[in-house]
Amino acid sequence: MDKKELTHFNEAGEAHMVDVHEKEDTYRVAKACGEIKMNEDAFNAVANGSAKKGDVLGIARIAGIMGAKNNSMLIPLCHPIAMTKCDVDFELDEDNKTITAICITACVGKTGVEMEALTGVSTALLTIYDMCKAVCRSMEIKNIHLLEKAGGKSGHYVADRNTDVNSSDN
Repeated sequence: MDKKELTHFNEAGEAHMVDVHEKEDTYRVAKACGEIKMNEDAFNAVANGSAKKGDVLGIARIAGIMGAKNNSMLIPLCHPIAMTKCDVDFELDEDNKTITAICITACVGKTGVEMEALTGVSTALLTIYDMCKAVCRSMEIKNIHLLEKAGGKSGHYVADRNTDVNSSDN
């Protein structure tokens, strides 16, 4: 098995931003998701649009887009990228009282957009928590992960949720 090296460290072991100037510009797209589990009262307030703070999913959608756009300000060694697309959508599961956030990001460039998609999902879910915490403080944010990524040198990646995270992947 080939061991991959961490790219954010130089030969002296110091953190640095990777130099991507020699990489080709390619169309890149990434899709990430995560979920938040809450009690019935909070779920119903979101689903029915009756939360006291307003349209929870509408505000979480905008927050997710803002999070994705500002990824490089939050994650120290990420390059700022010019996204060409950012969509945040939600799936409500009434039986399990969960809301899944899905973020799709795209760009044409030398690097990106997995971290932007993951940051978009995280920000959207944290916004839902913030807007619903008066009704349910025991909400649980979980399963944030990359679903798919295409473009760039490493090619197309599709998550296999049955694969052990300790195995090697690209």
